Amino acid sequence: MDKQAIQMQVSGLCVNYGRVPAVQTVSLTIKTGQIVTVIGANGAGKTTLLASLMGLLPSDGMVSFQGTDIRRLSVEQRMSLGISLVPEQRDLFGSMTIEDNLDLGAFRRGRADLRRSKEHVFALFPRLKERRQQIAETLSGGERQMLAMGRALMAQPRLLMLDEPSLGLAPLIVRGILQTVEKLRDEGVSILLVEQNARAALQIADYGYVMELGRIVIEGDANNLATDPRVGEVYLGGGKAAAEAVN
Repeated sequence: MDKQAIQMQVSGLCVNYGRVPAVQTVSLTIKTGQIVTVIGANGAGKTTLLASLMGLLPSDGMVSFQGTDIRRLSVEQRMSLGISLVPEQRDLFGSMTIEDNLDLGAFRRGRADLRRSKEHVFALFPRLKERRQQIAETLSGGERQMLAMGRALMAQPRLLMLDEPSLGLAPLIVRGILQTVEKLRDEGVSILLVEQNARAALQIADYGYVMELGRIVIEGDANNLATDPRVGEVYLGGGKAAAEAVN
């Protein structure tokens, strides 16, 4: 693999909650302009993995971003390098407008950068532009997910990490969200997509990892994983709604 094409390299990552191991010796690679998905059941350690990569949880092992060791960097320092996370809870400022939430995502950018970033977000999510003065807590689930993604994109990330973006959303909304993820990949943004809905994730991903009890147990090209009998009914049997959403 061409080292210049590697965006993030993770090797032997371990995260513990006290004495309880949550992530155990996980290794993965994300290439520039690639969608990489980590799939698995609830409790597999997927959210913990993302939190550790963002610097929200202490970890052991090696994590590099564009060739730089980031293990000792704070969340803010990782963001300044170009890493953004959209958490499962979305963590919006409910009493603020859509536009104010977006502005907070680019609080370290100059006025010109802020304007360009906002135009880009509004092009991806026209509904946010239409309702830019609406209070965030009044938004639907799909609109909240759009806003959470838009706020993360205001920082102009090189790597966008998404934690369960389809959670609780109707199939039609899921299709739109995943189509946006594909557009971002086509624009050169690397994506690390964590999903319980394996079928939907594998349909748009380039490469995938299957996580069980804190460990990576299977990895490979996403198309191959989608037909791998080891993945089969355990991870793909319940994804009919999402499969319809992306077809």
